Amino acid sequence: MAATVRLLPAFTLALLSRFPAAVSSRRDVLELGDADFDYLATEHETMLVKFYAPWCGHCKKLSPDFEKAASRLKGTVQLAKVDCTAHSETCSRFGVSGYPTLKIFRNGRDSAPYDGPRTADGIYHYMKKQTGPDSVHLKTEEDLQTFINHYDASIVGVFSGADSSHLSEFLRAAGLLREQFRFAHTVDLKLGEKYRVSSECVLLFRPPRLNNKFEDSVVVFTDYLTIGSLRRFIRDHIYGLCPHMTVENRDRLRVRDLLTAYYDLDYHHNIPQSNYWRNRVMKVASKYSGRGLTFSIANKKDFLSELEEDFGLGTSDGGELPFVTLRTKLGQKYTMREEFTRDGQSLERFLDDYLAGRLKRYIKSEPVPERNSAAVQMVVAESFDDIVNDPDKDVLIQFYSPSCAHCKKLEPVYRELADTLYSDPNIVVAKMNAVDNDIPLGYDVHGFPTIYFAPAGRKDEPIRYEGGRELRDFLKFLKREAGRSLALSESKDEL
Repeated sequence: MAATVRLLPAFTLALLSRFPAAVSSRRDVLELGDADFDYLATEHETMLVKFYAPWCGHCKKLSPDFEKAASRLKGTVQLAKVDCTAHSETCSRFGVSGYPTLKIFRNGRDSAPYDGPRTADGIYHYMKKQTGPDSVHLKTEEDLQTFINHYDASIVGVFSGADSSHLSEFLRAAGLLREQFRFAHTVDLKLGEKYRVSSECVLLFRPPRLNNKFEDSVVVFTDYLTIGSLRRFIRDHIYGLCPHMTVENRDRLRVRDLLTAYYDLDYHHNIPQSNYWRNRVMKVASKYSGRGLTFSIANKKDFLSELEEDFGLGTSDGGELPFVTLRTKLGQKYTMREEFTRDGQSLERFLDDYLAGRLKRYIKSEPVPERNSAAVQMVVAESFDDIVNDPDKDVLIQFYSPSCAHCKKLEPVYRELADTLYSDPNIVVAKMNAVDNDIPLGYDVHGFPTIYFAPAGRKDEPIRYEGGRELRDFLKFLKREAGRSLALSESKDEL
C-alpha cells in the first residue's frame, strides 16, 4: 500500500504533463449555477455563457471548441457554462428553451444572443469584437485617423456635447449593432470640419483598402437620428458599389440579386492586385447601377467548397482571371462562361444577356436517366420540371441522401407504395438525390428523407408530408390530397 501511495502523485503528474492544454481549457470555462450566477457574472465586463444539458449531442460536439476558445480569450473575454439540468432556475430566467444556447453578458446583464460561428476560431474572432465599449470616444484628430485607418468600415458620430440627445440615441444603436460594425463618437464638432460638416451628423468611412474613383470614401448622414434610421443608412451605404464579400457578410449581401467575381483576392498582402480586378468590376457596375443588381468581389479560396457544390467549379476553373456568378435572391444561379476580359466587355455582354432573359440558369444535376420505367421514378434536377411539374399528374417526391440511414430504412416501404400505385396513370411516386442535384425553389429540404406532394394543377403549392412512414400512412395522405380517386392494385384495396 505504501508503494501505491508514493507512486500516485508521480502518475498524476505524468498525466497532467501529457494533457496540459485540455486541463487548462476546462479551467478557463467558468462553471456557474443558481447560487452564484449573479454574483460571479457581474465581475466580468464581457462574458459568453453556454447553457447546456449533459445529454445533448450538439452540446458535446461544441464543448472542445468552446474550451479552446476560452483558453485563447483568457484575460479578455470570460467564457462560462451553466448545466440547465442542475440549475433550471437560471436557465428559465434567461429564456433558455433549447441546447446549447449561447448568450453574451455585459457586467452580469443579458446583452444579446450569440449569433456567431461555433468553432474555436469563430468564437474567438467574434468575441474579440465584443471587447471594449460599444462606441470608442475620440478626442483628437489623431484619434479619429487611427480609428478609421482600419481593415473594416467605420461609423463615427459627431456631436455638440456629452448631453446631446442624438449622442444617446447613437450609443444605443452602437450597442445593438456592434457585432456587425465598428462605432466611435466625438463631442468636438471641429473633427467634422475636414469632411465639410459643421453640425451634428454621422460619418460613414468605407475601408481605406477599398478606396476608388467611382464613389466617395466617406458618406454623411444628417437625417433625424433614430436607431432605425441609422440602421437603414448603414445598410444602404456601408458596402458601396462593389463590396468585398466574405463568409461573415455574404448573407447580408445576398438579400438582393448578387453578381460576384471570384479570384485570388488578398487584401492583407496584395492590395494593388486585389483592386486591379475590383476596379474593372466597378467600372461595369457603375454603368448598371439602378438595374436591381448588387455587385461584389470575393476570394475564390474562401468559397471553393461552395463554388464546387453550387456551380460545379473546379480548382483550376478561371485560372488567374475572375470567375463570375450571378445568384438571384430567389436562389436562381447563372455563370459567365466567356473569359473575363480586361476591358469589361465580356461582363457587360453577360449582364445584357441576363437582363434580356437570354441566359440559361445553371442547374447542378446528375445525368437524366436513359431508362426510367421502374415503379419509383428517378428524378434529377434537369428532369424535375418534366416529371414533378407535369401539370396533369399528382406527384409524391422524396428528397434523399445516398448515405442517409433513415432513407435506406424507408426504401422498401416507398417501393411498395410505388408498386401499389403503379397502375394509376394519374399519380407518380418519385425520388431525387438532393445531394447531387439542385433542390427546386419552393421545396424546403434540410434533412433526409424529406417528402413533398406536388398536386396536379397546383405545382406552385407543394405540400410537405409530415405523416407516418408505413404504407397505410402514405395511402391515407394521398387519398386525402389527390385530386381524384386512387387506382390501387387489387390486393391493396382494403388499405
